[in-house]
Amino acid sequence: MLILTIRTDKPEAEIGLYDGSERLAYDSWLAHRQLAETIHRHISALLASRDKELHDIEGIVCFQGPGSFTGLRIGLSVANALSYSLGASIVACEGDEWLEAGLKRLLAGESTELALPEYGALPHITAQKK
Repeated sequence: MLILTIRTDKPEAEIGLYDGSERLAYDSWLAHRQLAETIHRHISALLASRDKELHDIEGIVCFQGPGSFTGLRIGLSVANALSYSLGASIVACEGDEWLEAGLKRLLAGESTELALPEYGALPHITAQKK
């Protein structure tokens, strides 16, 4: 099973490509405010480095938080869109062991409909100015 992993909760974004639990490729880059502009290019390059294409992805494991609101929102939106469009299974995990837990869950046949973020705190919403 070809699995894409995504972590975007901090300025340095991370993606990985796994065949089951064996890591095939890994990429990290300082995405910071350019995450939305760069994530698709990095996923394409990672797949190309192993002669794979988007349609080869069968599963997605993503970090769900806690972390940056914008980073999680972008990363999980990409993960959910890929999962939906490719018909790929998806799981989201949090904590230090997110990757191992996510791979284990996915390989055991578990999948969720959507990967939802866990921001770690209530949102700070300011009152609208008149």
